[in-house]
Amino acid sequence: MRKVMMTLALALGLTAAAANADYRVVPLPREIAAAKGDAYRLNGVTRIVYQGDADMARNATFLAEYIAEKTGMKLTTAVADKKNQRGNIVLRTDAKMKEAEGYHIEVSARGITISGATAQGVFYGIQTLRKSLPVLTQAEEVTLPAVVINDAPRFAYRGMHLDCSRHFFSADFVKQYIDMLALHNMNRFHWHLTEDQGWNIEIKKYPRLTEVGAWRSGTTVGRNSDVDDHVRYGGFYTQEQVRDIVKYAADRYITIIPEIDMPGHMLAALAAYPELGCTGGPYEVGHYWGVYRDILCGGNPKTYQFIKDVLDEICDLFPSEYIHIGGDEAPKMRWEKCPKCQQMISDKGIVAGNKQSKEDRLQGYFATEVQKYLAAKGRKIIGWDELLECNVDQSATIMSWRGAEPGAQAAALGHDVIMTPNSHAYFDYYQTANNHNEPLLIGGDLPIEKTYSFEPIPEGTPAEAGKHILGVQANLWSEYIVSESLAEYQVLPRMGALSEVQWMAPAQKDFKDFVKRVECLRAIYELKGYTYAKHLWPEEHLKGSREL
Repeated sequence: MRKVMMTLALALGLTAAAANADYRVVPLPREIAAAKGDAYRLNGVTRIVYQGDADMARNATFLAEYIAEKTGMKLTTAVADKKNQRGNIVLRTDAKMKEAEGYHIEVSARGITISGATAQGVFYGIQTLRKSLPVLTQAEEVTLPAVVINDAPRFAYRGMHLDCSRHFFSADFVKQYIDMLALHNMNRFHWHLTEDQGWNIEIKKYPRLTEVGAWRSGTTVGRNSDVDDHVRYGGFYTQEQVRDIVKYAADRYITIIPEIDMPGHMLAALAAYPELGCTGGPYEVGHYWGVYRDILCGGNPKTYQFIKDVLDEICDLFPSEYIHIGGDEAPKMRWEKCPKCQQMISDKGIVAGNKQSKEDRLQGYFATEVQKYLAAKGRKIIGWDELLECNVDQSATIMSWRGAEPGAQAAALGHDVIMTPNSHAYFDYYQTANNHNEPLLIGGDLPIEKTYSFEPIPEGTPAEAGKHILGVQANLWSEYIVSESLAEYQVLPRMGALSEVQWMAPAQKDFKDFVKRVECLRAIYELKGYTYAKHLWPEEHLKGSREL
């Protein structure tokens, strides 16, 4: 049950007497300079006024909602004019600011101004102000000390991933997840929508993808035991739902990058359309976790038409510059014996080389065909680092998951790179080595301090290669994430640690200081009723975990 605000305030040690803002939030702003003069008194007569368009009007509404949520004050919003700016909160854009996502906050007795080169930059300033406020019930006034804050992110790409195929999450939860990203200053949501265990997005030209592929007839129990629960499981997002979620994210300056994994991890699609496989089936939507041998046939012209048709609808739904095509864990056993694949290899003059088999290079041909098709639509591909093993075109952006080394290699070859190493950024892993009281998970040991320690640009990386490292992302794969509350538990507060990796300069990071400042996030987790891990607070953690 969600706690009432008064209980929260008392539990967190926040009372009316301590109603002061604290700007040392997560992620920590680049510059926080105390200013001379009296503090600003935020109260019920304060107004939020904005200069700009519909985006700024929406920003003002968000800020009003955040303030009401944390203090009980219901502030009104209005377009700025010559008379209503003094004494209020002013949101405005400033063409003189150079960094698109940067912001500037000034607080004095005369009011609060949040400026940004763009409305998106203003939004991040709003997040900082939101996190700086205490949690109170029906506060009469909050004191905000005079200050000047200048801030901007280190990386342009700041992402989180969610696998909605192994276990399915409701559209409402996906929106909540997007809200969580916004709270942590993230701007990319990598939405994993297709797998061996389920195809979870409506494609109108291929209705059997959701009629058949979205549902499995059972799920393995435990860690791939011989026991199956034989319970039908699945779900999918309609195109109407997808459009709604895409807009919801865009309103919060978050771009959704859809992933349609290919040519591997396609068993659910093969169950629906068996003619797309090398053997012709029959195939069944996967019950077990791991890698399956059956993948799309790389020598069948129908495969390429299928992919193009699917991508046509995906591009219509998602305005993202990037489309993620997976490319990982695609065994070539079927291709080695498939007459169609071997004929394609011969017809295209594909030969082995550079420790890559001709079947590996057939996947490279496959990926390049997809890249060309998407390029004609003004889109780019992202794929997992296995693409480096199949002679893929340099235009492909590489997501480095098997550690940071493949990312460094890709950057040296001229590929753009997103760092998402399983060593530091796989949030489906355990958060402690002492896991006997933890929920059943895939394994691993990734405490929050290790995530915090990650440096995305490896030591010794040449400056030119370093420019290709666009940013950082963490992933939540869902083989063992059986509920929405467990999803929350696995990412919170590790998402806070990730946000400082994404946002802050390395020299500014300090884990001990982060532990103190993360209370600003914890207050909001409590307020929202999120389930979060308490390993940073051992005494509470040892009292027993909440039901997940």
